Amino acid sequence: MNRGPVVVFGGTFDPPHVGHLVLAECARWQFGAALVLFVPAGDPYRKTGTPTPEGARAGRQGKLRRVTPAALRVEMTRLAAAGNPAFAVDERETRREGPSYTVDTLEELRAEGWEELVLVLGSDAAADLPSWREPGRIRELARLAAAEKPGTPVPPGFETVEMPRLEVSSTLIRERVRAGKPVRYLVPERVEAFIRERGLYRDGD
Repeated sequence: MNRGPVVVFGGTFDPPHVGHLVLAECARWQFGAALVLFVPAGDPYRKTGTPTPEGARAGRQGKLRRVTPAALRVEMTRLAAAGNPAFAVDERETRREGPSYTVDTLEELRAEGWEELVLVLGSDAAADLPSWREPGRIRELARLAAAEKPGTPVPPGFETVEMPRLEVSSTLIRERVRAGKPVRYLVPERVEAFIRERGLYRDGD
């Protein structure tokens, strides 16, 4: 059995940026985890609008958009995580067909022997947890933690990840690339090069 805590950090990572890395490292330190698993979503249905029973009950949340293909987001996440031996990228959600459900990932990790899971979210995603598939089961499977985002406090039932406030987001990165503005130092150097080489985000969402 894998008895040490592992941080499970899911997201679209479109693209991954320095805020993701700082959050991952702060959560790793705070919860005494030897490993942080970055788990890029395959089909993030809450953003793409893929029909699901959960979506039908809760209604659309936020602005729907086109998401970069999973293979490219996985590669960018690998580039971002490289260099930290405590960071790893888990592709399981991108290999599934259909919408990505966090509860399935947590169930699989527990079945693989991980006894202590710490699910880390942004406070906006944490506030949306009640509309996810089987939120009660998610709470049973993992310790819940969130990083506070501007305008969205960490909701009850979540521990707060202690980290510096960084005003950077994937939306900001995409907007800056589309506008021809620099993103140097907002994303890891290898991610910046990948975005440039692949021509990502030039046409907007």
